[in-house]
Amino acid sequence: MQYANVKKGIFLRRPNRFIAIVNIDGRNEMVHVRNTGRCMELLIPGTPVIVVKAENPNRKTKFSLVAVNKGERLINIDSTIPNDVIYEGIQADKVKDLENTTELKREVSYKNSRFDIFFESRHACGFVEVKGVTLEKDNIALFPDAPTVRGTKHVYEMIDAFYAGYRGYILFLIQMKDVRYFTPNREMDPLFSKALTEAKEAGVKILAYDSLVTENTIILGDPVETKI
Repeated sequence: MQYANVKKGIFLRRPNRFIAIVNIDGRNEMVHVRNTGRCMELLIPGTPVIVVKAENPNRKTKFSLVAVNKGERLINIDSTIPNDVIYEGIQADKVKDLENTTELKREVSYKNSRFDIFFESRHACGFVEVKGVTLEKDNIALFPDAPTVRGTKHVYEMIDAFYAGYRGYILFLIQMKDVRYFTPNREMDPLFSKALTEAKEAGVKILAYDSLVTENTIILGDPVETKI
C-alpha cells in the first residue's frame, strides 16, 4: 500500500484518541489519528511522525497521522491499512497456507460477526480475521495494547466457524520490521489471550507477518514466529 502527499512532523500531544497536535513545517496542526488504541509507548512528545495530507480540502483536519519513529524503527500505526495489506498479500500468494485462492471477498458476515476476508480455493473455504499490531517491547510484538471485547468475540466466532467446517485463520500484521516473535499481551487482556489459546487448540491457524514500512509505503513482509 502506498500513501500520497506524506510529510514529516513532530508529535506534541494527543487531546483525545482521535486527534493529535503535530508540528508540521513549523506550524502546530490538529491532525486525525488513524488508530484509536492507546499507543502510549509511541506517541511521546517530541517524537518524529509521518502524516498524510487529506485529499478532501473541506475536512476539519488537514492531515492524518499514520506512522511513528521509535528509535531507528519506523512503525506504521494506521489501523485502516492491515486488511488491505493482507488482502493484497493473499492475492499475490504471499501468505502461507492461503496460496492459490480462487475467490476472495472482504467484510463477510458469519452469524453475529463480520470477518475481514472470506477465501475459497479448490479444496477449502474459510475466513481470515486480521489484527494490526503496533505494540513492541524488547523486540517482541504484542496484541492488544488495550482490552478488546470485540476482538475476543471475533476469536470465539472463528472457533465456531471452524467447528462448522470452515477453515479459520487469525492473522496478525505486525506493522514494523525486525521483531523476534509475536505473542498475545496476556497482562493487558487475559481474556483475549485465553480465547486465542483456545482457538489454536481447536485448530484455528494463528499466523503473524511483519511489514516493510517506509515513509510512504507498507507492504507484507515475512512470517514471524508465534508463541501462543
